[in-house]
Amino acid sequence: MTDRTTGDHAPSGAKGPDELRRQIERTRSELGDTVEELAGKMDVKGRARARAADLRDKAGAMTVQLRSTAAQAGHTVHDKATQAGHKVQDRAVQAGHKVQDRAVQAGHKAQDRALEAGHKVQDRTLRAGEATQGGATRTGHELERRAEHSVPGPVRPLVLAAIRHPRPALIVGAAVIAVAVVSWRYPKK
Repeated sequence: MTDRTTGDHAPSGAKGPDELRRQIERTRSELGDTVEELAGKMDVKGRARARAADLRDKAGAMTVQLRSTAAQAGHTVHDKATQAGHKVQDRAVQAGHKVQDRAVQAGHKAQDRALEAGHKVQDRTLRAGEATQGGATRTGHELERRAEHSVPGPVRPLVLAAIRHPRPALIVGAAVIAVAVVSWRYPKK
């Protein structure tokens, strides 16, 4: 086993019970640090999913708001054109119809633009989410590769399992740490 801070090789056999206890405590500390680092890095995927869901929700809300605004503008123009048509005789009615038609066309154009903008935002959000998920996957693979090369042999399967399935590994790790703390704190006499 190589000490991570100095790079020196630790002696393989203990020269007494006190030295054995020190070696065990040092190994526990290193394992705890490794588990904490891995747990922090593995949460990237969860944060990426939450960010992608938030962006999708914002894009949907923006689409609804843009559609509502465009429809409201169309209705406002329609109402004004109708009022102008009632006030003026035949010419005013004809002018009102022309304005009304233009307003409907403008409303449709605005709705189309709002819909296009909504789709663009959704597409960008989807691409950002996919890129984030890809990054999280690459990070997971990199963690596995590093664990295979840098984690001591006896704990390597445990660390690799923790990378692949972080929640159960964190629960088991917490239980092991709790047992270790209790056994250290209240040793059998």
